[in-house]
This record gives sequence, structure tokens and C-alpha cells, in this order.
Amino acid sequence: MKVFATYNIKGGVGKTATAVNLAYLAAASGARTLIWDLDPQGAATFYFRIRAKVKGGGKKLVRGRSDPDSLIRGTDFEGLDLLPADFSYRHMDLALEKTKKPTKRLARLLQPLAAEYDILFLDCAPSISLVSESVFVASDALLVPTIPTTLSLRTLDQLRHHLDEREKRRPMVLPFFCMIDRRKSLHRRISDSTDSSTHGMLETKIPYSSVVEQMGLHRAPLAVFAGRSQPARAYEELWREIGTRMRP
Repeated sequence: MKVFATYNIKGGVGKTATAVNLAYLAAASGARTLIWDLDPQGAATFYFRIRAKVKGGGKKLVRGRSDPDSLIRGTDFEGLDLLPADFSYRHMDLALEKTKKPTKRLARLLQPLAAEYDILFLDCAPSISLVSESVFVASDALLVPTIPTTLSLRTLDQLRHHLDEREKRRPMVLPFFCMIDRRKSLHRRISDSTDSSTHGMLETKIPYSSVVEQMGLHRAPLAVFAGRSQPARAYEELWREIGTRMRP
């Protein structure tokens, strides 16, 4: 099972839109796919029309008192399941802190699911915390949506530096430009001139578009209601590029 985390220290950069759209594309390609909504705000759960509630909350889950498999819900799309968000996830750091080897706890929780799923997406809240450290250990790759601004690139460099300093397992980092508004000169200049060898950016770029915001109205991935839109095609290209990068 390949584990992808949509992650960024910053919020509002398109993590959930990325997780929802790529999970849908993975399932549509025939992969048995699961998305775990780790963000207590529960946006991914909302998009899939599922109640953001986990019996026993995050504490019982991370302490091994709940079976993750029993909490998984099917979505409206074949081959795509969801482990919902819960508002108690806001305290998941505290719950993890009281377990043995807390940074490895999420990875251990996910191990039994490898027999049922080919691909798992972790939709993460913005933070550097014990939860994110556990995500780093559990993930094969971090998908890092990055808005083309100076501060966003600085944050990406901070993330790379943090991962380089860790002695624990290091996931592959796959950043890409997202929410590009070409009406803004800074967005155009940075997205057109950034050297991929310096920041390791993927070639695919996700444009800013109101159609992405309409995912909240339709409560569905872009491919379902706007499959011919530029962002939908960009996510398809992004998923192809990620597949190429992940090949041994």
C-alpha cells in the first residue's frame, strides 16, 4: 500500500482539494483507495457527504481501542472509501503523546489496512506537531501544494530542512505549485521562473479557479461535475506525474 499525505505547514493552500481529487482519480483507475481525513475541520469528509464523526473519537483510535476498519465508510464512488474526520482530532497530539513510540503510532494503525487497499491518502491539518511527525513516518510521499509566493517557498524550505534534520524515516517530498492566479505578477514570475532543481517542484501546476471552490457546492471531486475544466485536467496530469515519480 502506497501512503500519500497532502501536507503543508501553511493552511489554505489546497491540501484537501488535492487529496479529494487525487483519491477519486486513483479509485477511477482501479486502485483500491482510502482517504483518512485527519483535519478536525472535516472538509474532505464533507465533500464526500459523510458525517464527520468517529465513534470513540481520536483518542480511542490512536490508543488502539478502536478498530480503524470498523470506522471506514464507503463513498458514492466505487473503490473509494473514507475514514472520517472527527472534531476530537484537534486533541490528537495529546492522545499520541500518551502512547508508546508515538511517532510510529499512525504507521502501526495503518498496517492492517495494507491488505485491503492499494493507495491511502492522509489529508492533514496545517501544523508541525506530533501528528505531523507521525504522518512523516507513516507516509511514502508528502504531496505539498505550494502557492507561488516568497513566503510559501520559504515554508517549503523550512519543511525540507526539518525533514533533513530528523533521524527517522524520511518520506519523498513532492511539492507542486497550486492556486496559481496568473493575474498576479508575483504568481506568474515565481511559477514561471522557479528552478525545479532548487525546490524540487513537480512540473504540473494547478491554476486558481472558482470551479475548485464549487466542490463545496457539489460535494464531489472536479471530475464528477467539471471534468473538462482546466483544474480537473491539471489534477489528472498531476496524478500521472506522481505515478511516474513513484516508480522504482
